[in-house]
Amino acid sequence: MATTFKNMGKKPTTVSYPEEERELPPRFRGRHVLHRYENGLERCVGCYLCAGACPADAIYIEAEENSEEKRVSPGERYAQVFDVNLLRCIFCGYCQAACPTGAITLENGYKLASYYPEDMVYHKEQLLEPEGQSTIGSNTVWTEPAPAESAQPVPQEGKVFDGSQASAAAVGLGDIQTEEAVLLANEEQDEDRRTLESGKDWRKR
Repeated sequence: MATTFKNMGKKPTTVSYPEEERELPPRFRGRHVLHRYENGLERCVGCYLCAGACPADAIYIEAEENSEEKRVSPGERYAQVFDVNLLRCIFCGYCQAACPTGAITLENGYKLASYYPEDMVYHKEQLLEPEGQSTIGSNTVWTEPAPAESAQPVPQEGKVFDGSQASAAAVGLGDIQTEEAVLLANEEQDEDRRTLESGKDWRKR
């Protein structure tokens, strides 16, 4: 009874959902959204980085080549199929952090309940922004500004090719041959990379 009397004078901590809804925190991660550029082209260039970063294997992509007759994205390829299995997704945001073009973000949609498991696999048509709409998403990867050594502008913001294959694909130069490999910052790893590129087996040193 002591607990009952102690809480009798307190205001309710619950809300009458669905008539009332709570205000979501700034970094809430809900349903995924695929974004477009202002000219209507899709930001996704079919690079598979988001699928590779996903620890739950929740993203499935099939990429197709762009053509002059049918240009879907500014890159060399576009995602013809882009499925997200929300039954597997853990809403960690790794896909958003891995994307070089800002094509995918986790937004505020959270009303995802369904009686049927197949309804929880969202397809590209459900994830993609409508034609005529172009946003960069309301969610951000970093709470605070990224450390200087980690901050690299994504291609659509920098408007330049920085020499990496990721930026080449994102700005439509996916078939370009980079003149110099981008090596890691660690000296030992750099030496291993150089040895491998020269055709030697570094394990025999």
